[in-house]
Amino acid sequence: MKIPAKGSVSERLMPTLHFDDEPNLQSSFSKVQAEYQDKDYQEVETDTHAASLLWAVLSSYIPNDSQTIQKSFVHRAAFDLAVTHAQVKESVPAQFSAAALSVRDRLVERWKDTELYFHQKQVKRVYYLSLEFLMGRSLTNALSNLNLDEEYTRAMRDLGIQMEELKQAENDAGLGNGGLGRLAACYLDSLATKNYPAWGYGLRYQYGMFFQMIRDGYQFEAPDFWLRNGNPWEIERLDIQWPIMFYGQLAPHPSGDPLRKVWTGGELVNAVAYDVPVPGYNTFNTINLRLWSSKPSNEFDLQFFNQGDYYKAIENKQRSETITSVLYPNDNTSAGKELRLKQQYFFVSATLHDIMKRFRETGKALEELPDMVSIQLNDTHPALGIVELLRILVDLEGVAWSEAWALCKKVFSYTNHTVLPEALEKWDVSLMSNLLPRHMELIYRINYLFMEEVGRRFPEDAIEMKRKLSLIQEQPTRKVRMAHLAIVGSHTLNGVAAIHSDLLKTHVFPEFFKMYPSMFTNVTNGVTPRRWLHQSNPSLSRLITNTLGSNDWVQDLSLLGDLRDHLDNESFLKSWSSSKLKNKERLRDWLETNMNLNVRADALFDIQIKRIHEYKRQLLNVLSIVWRYRQIKGMSDEERADTVPRVIIFGGKAAPGYYNAKLVIKLINMVADKVNNDPDLQGLLNVAFVPNYCVSLAEILIPASDLSQHISTAGMEASGTSNMKFALNGGLIIGTMDGANIEIREEIGEANMFIFGALTPEVEGWRKQVREGKVVVDEHLLETLKLVESGIFGNFPELPTLLDTFLHNNDYYLLTVDWAGYLEAQERVDAAFKDKMKWARMSVLSTAGSGKFSSDRSVTDYAEKIWNIKSLRRPGPISVNTEGLSSQLEEEGMQSTSLGRHLSSSVERNAGGLSTSINSTHDIAYERLTASTRKIVSRSAERGGLHIPQRK
Repeated sequence: MKIPAKGSVSERLMPTLHFDDEPNLQSSFSKVQAEYQDKDYQEVETDTHAASLLWAVLSSYIPNDSQTIQKSFVHRAAFDLAVTHAQVKESVPAQFSAAALSVRDRLVERWKDTELYFHQKQVKRVYYLSLEFLMGRSLTNALSNLNLDEEYTRAMRDLGIQMEELKQAENDAGLGNGGLGRLAACYLDSLATKNYPAWGYGLRYQYGMFFQMIRDGYQFEAPDFWLRNGNPWEIERLDIQWPIMFYGQLAPHPSGDPLRKVWTGGELVNAVAYDVPVPGYNTFNTINLRLWSSKPSNEFDLQFFNQGDYYKAIENKQRSETITSVLYPNDNTSAGKELRLKQQYFFVSATLHDIMKRFRETGKALEELPDMVSIQLNDTHPALGIVELLRILVDLEGVAWSEAWALCKKVFSYTNHTVLPEALEKWDVSLMSNLLPRHMELIYRINYLFMEEVGRRFPEDAIEMKRKLSLIQEQPTRKVRMAHLAIVGSHTLNGVAAIHSDLLKTHVFPEFFKMYPSMFTNVTNGVTPRRWLHQSNPSLSRLITNTLGSNDWVQDLSLLGDLRDHLDNESFLKSWSSSKLKNKERLRDWLETNMNLNVRADALFDIQIKRIHEYKRQLLNVLSIVWRYRQIKGMSDEERADTVPRVIIFGGKAAPGYYNAKLVIKLINMVADKVNNDPDLQGLLNVAFVPNYCVSLAEILIPASDLSQHISTAGMEASGTSNMKFALNGGLIIGTMDGANIEIREEIGEANMFIFGALTPEVEGWRKQVREGKVVVDEHLLETLKLVESGIFGNFPELPTLLDTFLHNNDYYLLTVDWAGYLEAQERVDAAFKDKMKWARMSVLSTAGSGKFSSDRSVTDYAEKIWNIKSLRRPGPISVNTEGLSSQLEEEGMQSTSLGRHLSSSVERNAGGLSTSINSTHDIAYERLTASTRKIVSRSAERGGLHIPQRK
């Protein structure tokens, strides 16, 4: 018998034999051998058209009925996890993994077809580069966006599995820390939902940032083992690896071009891709988040191993994998600084090579790169990508310098997220020269040419302008200014709130604004309404849908404005308050279960959850709690009966090296311990610091808030997005005129917020008065400080250090200036909360005015103003009837193909009422078909043999 050629039709037709016993083996094989003996299968040609359709039918979309979901779940549990029914029943993590894998199958089929569709349409794509993607839990989000939540809940219930318990088993992905990463995650959701051709790129951290633990009131950092049970959402792509070089030497290029160099002799680390599909809502479009993991170029050195030096043998492996071990390695040491810079270059190098590979597959010339590629830098962390693309174009592709630099500037755009000078990254020239010698050389040349441009632009003030604009800081030590590099190498710079974008022009980069005024623009941040209202607050979501008559608001948040029409409907307002109470009861139960804290659900829930930083002024909040404690202790019984009860909740992490921020956490916990255990305050005041604040905790805290605090010193918060999430959920805001609070006030109305504090133009004047000792400290603040220093709340040795941060003419963040206004705003809060109907109307208006703050609007602004990309909705699969297609294939003379026999057999089995794994109707992706097989499908449709709806 001749062996069939690899890939031939005969190979696909050859049956797979299963023998029940050994004696039948020879006779069974003889029958097969006789069947094929007389045919020369080497001469059989593959019918590529039939093969295309066969693949499409065999890989048809997975049905979403309960029975198929159950079968998929059991299959994943049995064959991927290798567990039995009894083991699954006892293991909620196993239940989660099996369910997640079955959902991932549905994401993958959509994702691959989306990618194929974009490739076929030759569309321009945006690549969003961010060192953080704070994704949170993915199961609920995926099921909601796929509209499968109810179907999965029913399917799991019939298997004896509780879906809510299963969802809680998922760990938050340790891929981010704060607002920067959560914003990136919201943007991916919106990019997919708005059908934009987009990819996200980041790093796959093994341990995240850190797991926050509270011991004796202090923050302690522990590794965040978020991958201990694996990550069912990711697909490891061992076929996609890029070698990344560090250190090494430079040599002249063989071409003789003095501007081209050969970089050799360095340390190599492999970047391995992990893909995470990101589904859109109510669309088949599913985009990709590609994360890079660092792996050694060689697992271990065999020579050292054979010599018995086992630790030396694996040293390279350990050093390589350290690069993506932790988000933001502590850079208080020189080794930590080098690791951070390694991390950033590793990220952008792998990403740029990957993007260029995808561009080359289009077959277009390099000068068309800006027509196909837009790269968004989410802050300065990926700014080295500009230099890496320049290196690829000049050194590897042989593009002339001027053309290569022009391409870079047309491709990149940069989002700034801070007004704090210390947050603008700078790297020692000596460090970069050693670690990335070619990139330092390129930066020098970029700067040289830029300084010439500055001199021509400002001939009368050239020296001073060059000093301020140079990519290289000369004093006190030589450093590379990464924000300057990001600006010079981009075509657009945007801020993330109106006031922030103005401050970039006037305070942060005024000289650059003089140089390039047209490149400055604003895109106000937004949050995805899918996660932050529809999923995390289902009771309010249902109420809004019932009130507005549809759930169209989930994709068009401006429709929430119609809630204003119901402000006089008392029944609606009561339902609104009832929804809020349900969320508060959920949080009350969580606090009791997880923190052993009993609180009243009818109290005012006052929440401040964000990164712990002096400019965010958690210290102002906790000192006001001390003042409130003093006031309640001095009240009569009648006065206490009229007092608004409060539950005040803090959450957030302090950077491991941020000493003062960690002292604030200690003070909060010290005050909480005293307040919660004072019998005089029971039911009137409770304080909690929720440890290890993360996305899944935010989904419990935010819907329960009556009041949220956004009280940063004016002019210091770029935007903030937690304020948007609270407002969207009907939580009222007490805050300063800073960041997005200003635009929220414009949409919601100042009467529905509690505004206080110095304004941005006044801040520098107040700071000057503080330094000169001209600010009189409010007597209530002095009394509060005496109470803290008295030891009634306990003592810790660093307390004087903490209080000195704003006393003795040292109040940079203006706590003493804003204290009286803050207390007055809190009194207005108490008065408003006593009028339940008034508070309910204010809450409704907060939600109704949140339409602007959708990340759908934000990404549309980026697409139209910066990226120049178009929305492209994939048509979705077509429903193909097996019997009709089988008949059409017979007319086309393809009934003898593998596909023809496959479908004929399916028709016969279905007609006989026998169970079969072949569905009578297949949902197949049209883009998978060749032109010839598309004609077959179309002709069958015209004759009524197929039903081909274009599904949403």
